[in-house]
Amino acid sequence: MCGIAGQLLRERKAELADIRSMCDQIRYRGPDDDGYHLDGGCGLGMRRLSIIDLNTGHQPISNEDGAIWVVFNGEIYNFQELRADLIRAGHRFKTASDTETLIHLYEEQGTAGISKLRGMFAYAIWDSRDRSLLLVRDRFGKKPLYFAILPEGLYFGSELKCLRVAGVPLEIDREALRLYFQFNYIPDPWSPFQAIRKLAPGGWLRYHASGKAEEGRYWKLPAPAEEASAGFTEPDAREQLRDTFDEAVRMRLIADVPLGAFLSGGIDSSSVVASMAMQTKEPVKTFSIGFEEPEFNELPLAALVAQKYNTDHHEIIVRPNSVDLVSKLVRHFDEPFADSSAIPTYLVSEFAAQHVKVVLTGDGGDELFAGYQSFFDIERLRRADSIPLAARKFLSAIADSLPYSAYGKNYLRMISRPTALDRYFEHESPHFLLESLLTPEWMPPADAAYLTRTLPRSMLPNGADVLTQALYFEATAKLTGDMLVKVDRMSMANSLEVRCPMLDDRLADLAARIPHAWKLRSGRGKDIFIQTLGDRLPAELLRQPKRGFGVPLEHWFRGSLRSFLWDHLTSVSFLNRGVVSPDFVRYLLREHDRGRRNNYHHLWKLLMFELWFRDLEARGPSPAALGVEARVV
Repeated sequence: MCGIAGQLLRERKAELADIRSMCDQIRYRGPDDDGYHLDGGCGLGMRRLSIIDLNTGHQPISNEDGAIWVVFNGEIYNFQELRADLIRAGHRFKTASDTETLIHLYEEQGTAGISKLRGMFAYAIWDSRDRSLLLVRDRFGKKPLYFAILPEGLYFGSELKCLRVAGVPLEIDREALRLYFQFNYIPDPWSPFQAIRKLAPGGWLRYHASGKAEEGRYWKLPAPAEEASAGFTEPDAREQLRDTFDEAVRMRLIADVPLGAFLSGGIDSSSVVASMAMQTKEPVKTFSIGFEEPEFNELPLAALVAQKYNTDHHEIIVRPNSVDLVSKLVRHFDEPFADSSAIPTYLVSEFAAQHVKVVLTGDGGDELFAGYQSFFDIERLRRADSIPLAARKFLSAIADSLPYSAYGKNYLRMISRPTALDRYFEHESPHFLLESLLTPEWMPPADAAYLTRTLPRSMLPNGADVLTQALYFEATAKLTGDMLVKVDRMSMANSLEVRCPMLDDRLADLAARIPHAWKLRSGRGKDIFIQTLGDRLPAELLRQPKRGFGVPLEHWFRGSLRSFLWDHLTSVSFLNRGVVSPDFVRYLLREHDRGRRNNYHHLWKLLMFELWFRDLEARGPSPAALGVEARVV
């Protein structure tokens, strides 16, 4: 696991000091080692967190004649199998690392070989023979990779701060920030800056020293099946699911350093721990955190799994210094990011890193096997199709006349939307609130057509069933842009590698073949997953309602974080940016403060935006350069 960065310049040579500076920004991603390679306009750099081949895995690594070089972030779980095939084909290896496999696979098959990789990865290959730089990212985007193509050349890095220190222009992208206000994160391939994009998951980009660029895809998540294919029975699916899941876990147990698992007390992480325990001789090291507030404390459930499998269990109840921690989050994300579960993710990563360098986690199960309550809500949203259009317009008018504090406002607005898919997105991100909160120029359009234009990779063709589209969107937009960003940044901030067996590509392909009716059944999501693997878990855990990986922000915003929140969201600098309605922001604060409405989701979104903006301004650009017009409040 590493952090990587580099450039390919058209008219001048790359400088070691520039590449080193880019890599120094992400030292925490790889505190064990660093390495660089320069060749004319090409400069490659990396910071290494040593996990496999501790002695000879130094990067960058080249092929036999030094014509091709690679820097790599991630793990290739089937590298030993690939290595054996490449040796039989005549390639000579000088290390025992998975990194070197990428070089020889590229020599043998070019971009066609990428699809053979099983793992999480972001890497860059410099081919001096045709003076080209190839960037590649794993199927789900578990490992980040930003790039910018400018007149002088291409820049890339594991994090935005690498490109920022390289001098890439930082004019903000309003479209990306509109998406942030809608979803609480910036989906791929957008970034907050016009010049910078995220490489598409499952994709590659080749940039030539001449300035020519070409992109391709080697994998695309299949659309979730609405019905079972011919000959595919539920007993078959269960057998394949059990075997594929255990194989995915087993592949991720390869490491030359201590390894453990996050254990939240939920179905997914508990299933991963159970599989690990069944396939290892030594007790699994497990890590759980809890909070003093009972509704956010899952330690008792995690303890049931730890006891059942006799794990080497570590748990802690935390009350962090929330102000200091919030500031840390902003620096590590580099862009507005409002998933508050980043807080417990950071804390459990910090805790686990005291004992191990690698952990397995259950991320991805809800997206692939329909674990969210919102998927059940879709059937309720369909019923509005039977309401005449005129009646829906009338309901919309009633909703508009109601104050924000009216609890029926959101429901009326939702059922008045023209299609079930529009209702789904309204349900997930209420536009009635954004319309009151944002100024008109910052307001995202309120229809699925807008998302088809801005996020085509995550939207299925017209005619797709709304549940199919919702499942696909969650797995290709929210999972990549929210869940995996959170896990990567918070774990790597603590120099901890996180592996996700649920996002094995073969398991994902199998999940896509399983029809909706086998996933959503008996009043619960992930039913086939639970039916297949639930016998491994304590019965009490299976009876628990689904919980998120939450944090008591609602209470903190009325307690330890109150002054911090009010100081920022009522400041002249925030209210003068021309982004929000000052009166409505103050209204949200007062309603939450008095306990009349729980507005912590919206307030957290605004706080993260303001803290990001302040951090950006502190590093140089003025508000005018960022395209934001100041207003007097």
